[in-house]
Amino acid sequence: MKKNILIRTNFLVCLIIIIGFLMTAFLSYQMNYTASLDNIEQVSSLTSEGIYYQLTTLFTKPVNISLTMANDSLLRSTLAQELENLENPDYIDTLREYLNSYRLKYNYDSVFLVSTATHRYYNFEGLDRTLEPGNPENDWYYDSLSLSQDYWINVDNDEVAGADNKITVFINCNIYEDNGALLGTVGVGLQIDSLQALIQEYENQYHVEAYLVDQAGLIEIASHYTGYEKVNFFSLFDYPEEIRQSLLIWNKGEAADSFWTTQGDKSSSEDYLITRYIPELNWHLVVRQDTGKLMTELQQEMLRSAIIILLIILFILIVITRVIRTFNRQIIALTQSVEQEKRSIFKKATEELFDDIYELDITRNRPANEATVQYFMSLGAQANTPYDEALKIVAEKQIKEEFRQGYIDTFKPENVISAYEAGQDTLKYEFMMSTGGAYFWMRITARILRQKSDGSLHMLTYRQNIDAEKRQENRLQELAQLDEMTGLLTKTATRRHIEHLLKEKPDQLYAFFILDIDTFKQANDLYGHAFGDSVIEQFAAVLRTQFREQDMIGRIGGDEFAVFIPVPDLAWVKTRAQQLLKALHYTHTAMGNSWGVSASIGIALTSREAQDFETLYRKADDALYMSKKNGRNNYTLKP
Repeated sequence: MKKNILIRTNFLVCLIIIIGFLMTAFLSYQMNYTASLDNIEQVSSLTSEGIYYQLTTLFTKPVNISLTMANDSLLRSTLAQELENLENPDYIDTLREYLNSYRLKYNYDSVFLVSTATHRYYNFEGLDRTLEPGNPENDWYYDSLSLSQDYWINVDNDEVAGADNKITVFINCNIYEDNGALLGTVGVGLQIDSLQALIQEYENQYHVEAYLVDQAGLIEIASHYTGYEKVNFFSLFDYPEEIRQSLLIWNKGEAADSFWTTQGDKSSSEDYLITRYIPELNWHLVVRQDTGKLMTELQQEMLRSAIIILLIILFILIVITRVIRTFNRQIIALTQSVEQEKRSIFKKATEELFDDIYELDITRNRPANEATVQYFMSLGAQANTPYDEALKIVAEKQIKEEFRQGYIDTFKPENVISAYEAGQDTLKYEFMMSTGGAYFWMRITARILRQKSDGSLHMLTYRQNIDAEKRQENRLQELAQLDEMTGLLTKTATRRHIEHLLKEKPDQLYAFFILDIDTFKQANDLYGHAFGDSVIEQFAAVLRTQFREQDMIGRIGGDEFAVFIPVPDLAWVKTRAQQLLKALHYTHTAMGNSWGVSASIGIALTSREAQDFETLYRKADDALYMSKKNGRNNYTLKP
C-alpha cells in the first residue's frame, strides 16, 4: 500500500515538475526571444549610427580638397596650355609639383589629373599614362565626361606605377573653363583597406554585418567586398522586392529606416536591416543582423535545461522528500539566471557607448527604478515627485538655458505618448549641460516600449557625452567653409552666404566686388609657386584690413577674390573702389625677391534685374574683364 502511494506520489510529483518545466521553459523562451530581438534592434541602430558619423567625418575633407583643386584658376590656366607643351618636361614637372604638394600636405594615397584634350593621366610622380578609349580599365573616365554634378565617387584599382593596383576610393571633380567647356578631371584617392578595417572593427565588436551599397545595389565597401568586384548586395541575400526598393529609395540623411524580413522561403529565421543614406557619397549604409544564431543558442539552451531537469527528476525518484525543496530552488534560480543573462546583453552593449541609463514609467508619470529615483533626488526632487515635475528640476539644475524648453518638450509624458502612437519608438535630443562645472555637449537617446506584463508605456533614456564629437563636428564645418591658405571663405561658402543675404534682405542695396591680382602668373613664373603663395596670403591680409569683421570676403579662385557688402548709394561705391585700388597697390617682398602688386576690380550692384547670385557674378565678371582690357589697376562698375 505504502509502495503504491509512493509510486503515485512520485508519478504525480514528476508530472507536476514536467508540466511546470514545460510552461516555464516556454515562457522563458518567449521572454528571452523578445528581449534578444529588442537587443538586436538597439545594437544594430547604434552600430549604423556610429559608422555613419565616422564615414561622413572621414569624407568631408577629401571632397572639399577635390573641389578646391577643381576651382583653382591657376590649375585651369596651366591645363589650358597643355597642347603647347606636350613635349616640355618643365610643364610636366609643374603639374607633378602641384599634385605632389597636395599629396604631401594631406597624406592621400593618390592625387591625379586627367586632361580632356589629350586624355593624359598625370599624378604626383609626373605623366603616368594616356587613357585610351575602349580599354575597360578607363571606362570610369569616359563615363564621367557626361556627368554634371560637382563631384562623384568611384571604387577602382589604382593603376599608377608603384600603387600595386590596390583598391582605392577616388573622389573626382571636373574642371571647367569660364565658358563651361570641360578641361579635365582632378581628384584624390583613399585606399580602401582602412575603410574596410573600420567596418570590420564594428562587425567584430557588435556581431553585425555592414555594407555600403550604391543606388543600383552594388556593394562599394564592406569588410570582405569592394566596388571593384561588382557584387550586388541582393545577390547575397534573397530579400523580397519591396525590401530592395525600400532600402534603395531611403534618402533622409541622418535618419534611419529599419525592417524585419526573411530571405526567400527561409522562414525559420528573420534578418533585421537598418539603412541610412550618406549624401556625401551617394551610397546607402546597410547594417544586417540575422536571428539564426540566436535561435540556435536558445534551442541549445532549451536542450541543456531539459537534460538538467531529467537528471533532477531521476534523483527525485530516489529521494523524493529532500529533492522537492531543492528542485524548486534550482528551477527558480535557473529561470532567473537565464532571464538575467539575456537582459544583461543589451545593458553591457549600451554601457560601452553611454554614460547613464535611466527608466521612466510614462503611463504612471513616475520613475521606474531606484537608480532613476536616486538621480532625481540628487538634484533636489522628493522621492515621490512626478516625472514631469522632476524633468523641470533636471532642466533647471543642469541644462543650459537655451536648451531647457526643447529638453522638456521632447521628453515630457504627453510628447512621448504622442510619438509612440505615431509609430516612433526613439527620441533624441542634443544639448549642453553642466554637472557643477563648465557646460559640455550631451546626447540623450530615449527608447519607448510597451510593457507586456501590464501594458504600461516605459521609456529608457541613455545619456552619452558627445562634447568631443560635437566640437570636432563644429571645427570641421568651420574648416569646410574657409580657404586654408588665406582663411577667407571658399567659393562654395561665398556663394551660399551671398544667396542667404539676398534672400534675407531683398530690398537692401548690395555691391558685389570681384578683385583679381594683375599679372599674377608672372610672379609664379619669375620666383616660383612658394613666392606666388606668399603674394596671395599678403593680398588677402591687406584686403581684410579694408573691410569690417562682419563683411563677407571670399577667395573664389587662385588669385581671384570676392567682396559682398551693403552700400548706401552709387557714389559711396565709387569712392570705396578708389580706396581699394590705392590700398592694393604696393610692393611685395618675400624670400629675397620683390614684386609690384596691383589689382583690377569689377563691381555689380543689386537691382530688380540682378537679385540672384548668377546674374550678379556674371555682371561683376564682365566688369572685371573690362578693367583688365582697359589697362588693369582700375575698376569698372555695372549698376
